[in-house]
Amino acid sequence: MNLIFYPIQPEKKKLSHLKRTFWTHRIFISCIFQAGHDGENVGNCPFCQRLFMVLWLKGVKFTVTTVDMRKKPAELKDLAPGTNPPFLLYNGTLKTDFIKIEEFLEQTLAPPRYPHLSPVNKESFDVGADIFAKFSAFIKNSPNNALQEKNLLREFKRLDDYLNSPLPEEIDHNSVETTTVSNRKFLDGDRLTLADCNLLPKLHVIRVAAKKYCNFEIPDHFTGVWRYLKNADERDEFKQTCPADIEIEKAYLSVANKRK
Repeated sequence: MNLIFYPIQPEKKKLSHLKRTFWTHRIFISCIFQAGHDGENVGNCPFCQRLFMVLWLKGVKFTVTTVDMRKKPAELKDLAPGTNPPFLLYNGTLKTDFIKIEEFLEQTLAPPRYPHLSPVNKESFDVGADIFAKFSAFIKNSPNNALQEKNLLREFKRLDDYLNSPLPEEIDHNSVETTTVSNRKFLDGDRLTLADCNLLPKLHVIRVAAKKYCNFEIPDHFTGVWRYLKNADERDEFKQTCPADIEIEKAYLSVANKRK
């Protein structure tokens, strides 16, 4: 079990002490995530990375505690019996429903002190909704099953079209020039939002696992997707929260071995 402070703090706390520890501004947030194969570093868990990104973007101090799920510590069993990470402690109050955690943080860590992260355009949340399901079907099926790859590519095409289509706020109706292709950095503009926190961890898993086990890479002609990933890779909130490639590869090893 390993505990890391963000920003880094000089003293570490044990899991049993989490409920009693507060920052000077009276907010203490601790995330409990699944550990990787080494039992310490963060493992493959898109939901964990999603929460990690949300807190980082909010700019609030928080801790990350990793738990080896192969040998759950007694403190975890006492803290959240029957619950698997990710979950969150907010000033000593345990929250285990992931969707409600995100909603709670967006409502509680609000302006003027913390930024809102909700996207302006609903489509920014919807556009990548099916891409991970199509990937899961693709990696589980025979490499000779072209239908699953076609379905995955269709979702990437949908995402690419959205990223290359100008958002309403990108169109200047007073300009004589028509904006036909978007050059925005992320799903909903030039700032990372909850929509990106949801989609980017999944795209990273696809990028690593599909290449390793299916010899599949996102086609170059999906220029919007590649622009999106390039911009994400330049942001610490994303690249510093990604699990190591080996964690993703190990997570999908048994699935990939069943492909025929």
